[in-house]
Amino acid sequence: MRVIPVMDLRGGQVVRGIAGDRSRYRPVVSVLAAGSHPQKIAAAFARLGAGEVYVADLDAIAGREPDWAAYEQIAAAGLRLWVDAGVGEPGRARQMARWATSRASPARVVVGLESVNEPAQLAGIYAALPPQAGVFSLDLHRGEPLASSAAWPSAAPRQIAAAAVAAGFQRLLVLDLASVGVGQGPAGAGLCRALRDAYPQIELLTGGGVRGVEDLRALAASGSDAVLVASALHDGHLTAADLAAL
Repeated sequence: MRVIPVMDLRGGQVVRGIAGDRSRYRPVVSVLAAGSHPQKIAAAFARLGAGEVYVADLDAIAGREPDWAAYEQIAAAGLRLWVDAGVGEPGRARQMARWATSRASPARVVVGLESVNEPAQLAGIYAALPPQAGVFSLDLHRGEPLASSAAWPSAAPRQIAAAAVAAGFQRLLVLDLASVGVGQGPAGAGLCRALRDAYPQIELLTGGGVRGVEDLRALAASGSDAVLVASALHDGHLTAADLAAL
């Protein structure tokens, strides 16, 4: 199983996620690096042995222009990017596709549930992305879908995942934002197990709440291929030796 470090970007800085409440996010304080500049945090992740990084561009998710300069700074550390930049319709998907394919190591483009207004848009978004580049993020809060509109009426997480797979996505991320940065453990293991059983062919990722090695082992047992981690790295609860052992 892979561990993928996470950067939440806002205003050109790396900020620390807290339970999905973005009003509480502040520049990260980390044992890995002095300061919160993306370049410094990326270099620190590379020193840990990471080869890829998940970037949540909070300004782009809120509707602003993606932070292209920060992406370049992060990529300069030798990391492959997985970027959530608020892709919710084919136009933004095409914009991100042009950038993703310009990389020496093609980037992954994350399509978050919170950004997609209606299920009918999924197929068009997927078609606008390069083959195998798209990742669908099943955004949750305490297990409930973070649907962006009423066009997802009473859809359960497994129904939404089924819609994404039907649209073509072969990478799914289970991300429970309520678990992020609060040290209460991951919440998505049961859903990951169900999705692994239903879709053995997909790449399955999960994120939110990892406190240390035991949580990673539990998520591996649930069928996760990769796990997103931020706070446990910045607080020193997961070390380079831990990641190498995994």
